[in-house]
Amino acid sequence: MADPITRLFSLGSKLKNLPEDKEKAISGYGYYDWAKSAFECSVTLAIIPVWYTALFFKANGLTVSLFSQSMTADAVLSLVIAISTLSVAIISPPLGVIADRRLVKMRWLKILTVVGAGGTFLIALAPLFGSSSWIWIMVMYLFANIGLNGAGVFYNALLPHLGKPDELDDISNRAFAYGYLGAGFLLVLHLIILLATDFAEWAVQFSLASSGIWWYGFALITFAWVPEPPVENEMEKLKFRDAARFAVGEVTQTLKDYKDFPHLFLYMLAYFLFIDGINTVTALAGVYGTTVLGIGFTGLIIALLVVQFVAAPSAILFTKLAESKGTKQALMISICGWVFLCFAGLGFAPLELETHEDHDILYEWNEEDGAYSVYVSWSANDLAQKLDYEDDEFDEQAWAKQWAYLLPTEVNEDDKDILEWSWGDSEDEPNKIKLLGIPNSNITSFLDSMDSTRFSVSILGGALDGEANVGVDHPTNLGDGVLDSIPIWARDNIWKPLGMGVFLQFIVLGCFMGTLLGGSQGLARSLFGQIVPETRSTEFYSFLGFFNKVAAFLGPALYFFMSVMYDSRAGIFSIAFLLLLGAILLYRVDIDAGIEDAKAEDNRIRKLLAETTEADYDSMHNKD
Repeated sequence: MADPITRLFSLGSKLKNLPEDKEKAISGYGYYDWAKSAFECSVTLAIIPVWYTALFFKANGLTVSLFSQSMTADAVLSLVIAISTLSVAIISPPLGVIADRRLVKMRWLKILTVVGAGGTFLIALAPLFGSSSWIWIMVMYLFANIGLNGAGVFYNALLPHLGKPDELDDISNRAFAYGYLGAGFLLVLHLIILLATDFAEWAVQFSLASSGIWWYGFALITFAWVPEPPVENEMEKLKFRDAARFAVGEVTQTLKDYKDFPHLFLYMLAYFLFIDGINTVTALAGVYGTTVLGIGFTGLIIALLVVQFVAAPSAILFTKLAESKGTKQALMISICGWVFLCFAGLGFAPLELETHEDHDILYEWNEEDGAYSVYVSWSANDLAQKLDYEDDEFDEQAWAKQWAYLLPTEVNEDDKDILEWSWGDSEDEPNKIKLLGIPNSNITSFLDSMDSTRFSVSILGGALDGEANVGVDHPTNLGDGVLDSIPIWARDNIWKPLGMGVFLQFIVLGCFMGTLLGGSQGLARSLFGQIVPETRSTEFYSFLGFFNKVAAFLGPALYFFMSVMYDSRAGIFSIAFLLLLGAILLYRVDIDAGIEDAKAEDNRIRKLLAETTEADYDSMHNKD
């Protein structure tokens, strides 16, 4: 009898009346996506960026010196991620070769799951290390990422062994659906606890520890239900040096033999481009939302939940599309959707500020006192905490200190040189500062100073009633960017007539993103599984993983370059061309020919294995 989750994802599936062992194996495969999604969503996207940054700042201030370089919190964290992904990218192809020759796929999956889930659990112990807590997080997060990325190689390599080629779409997309739904459920639980406790330290620790337990606990289902794929004529165990020499030799030979797998390697190149674009969009959507559109934390979290719960059913819908149109065509539709999403993203823009309450800094006349009071909106962005500015940069801290007597600010608890907003107890009870004895001319001068900022100000009542100003870098202030004509047109002709503010726009963006994620990731994995030789699945999946990890560098680098040279919208525009180029190369991939190449390689290796006993593994790829 299938469990409730399996029955849910079996609705509409063509995989009916399966033998019990195969049904359990497919469900067990899906449960690993369900398991690891705890780290990918709750930890990576929601908790670590905020908590790590807070502990880093408390211990070091704005920067810390590493390798004789001054680094900010985000720079250190990105370094950790880069080291972990690069490490896995380098070692995974040789490990993949060994895994295809010995019964070790599940063993390595278990080991790397322990590393990843254990590292996630241990992050929660950070407060025990006092001022070094940020270092503990950095080290454990490194282990967790190595576990996640390394396990992914062996996990993905199980796919071709779970069903026939025409079943892989269903199996792969179903597994991704498991992951999206599992991530959504756990994220909701964590957010309830965090918001109810006002992000209390124990609540953060609980969320991290429970993510590690969730990962390992549900992975046990995978370990119990998914069998070790068979290896024909398993090679003898080698010493470490011999195994390393053999693995490196096989990888080198595979690269030399790329002409024997033209469609497989062309697909990997296409995958490199379009997955680079997809990963860049998903990774930077939050930053784009906050910096360009002015979305707050609540909006980001809601959009993240929308992505998770939309992606789960869309993965199943794309399975049906693949059944009717073919896997390649369904994947092409998804990638073209990503291209459209990038271009559409250029048109999202906050509505122009029309009411007093829409602004960030609010002055209101008090008849009793005969003076203005001032408070800051809860939707306003934080004051920048940077102190060291280049000559051409606007010094936000200096500006805040200059006008501190007209602003609701307070000194940062950890660094007395830094000012931050004093919001008040709640949105309904802001911290209103009375400006007794302050001439109106001073307030007028302050309004003029707003030109160079990213904030807005409005005055209600009194002699200055109706006066307002919007800074040049405020999200609603468009016109200076090379592509700003697009969001201006969209705002005037779409968003304003519909009355859709930026929050609703971002939710729409999240819906589209969730829909496309549900179709692209699962289909990309299953299509590769159709054209990869079953006898060398782990080796080739490790190459695919290598491309995935390298892509993690290039897409963000391109976005960074275009954003610096022009602006963030130009960065998104450039990513659209990565996706478009990937779609063009994918169109040129002949899937049927790739399947025939894979069958020929499997037949060759099986024949060779049948004729050899122990030794001749070094000639496995020698076609002469």
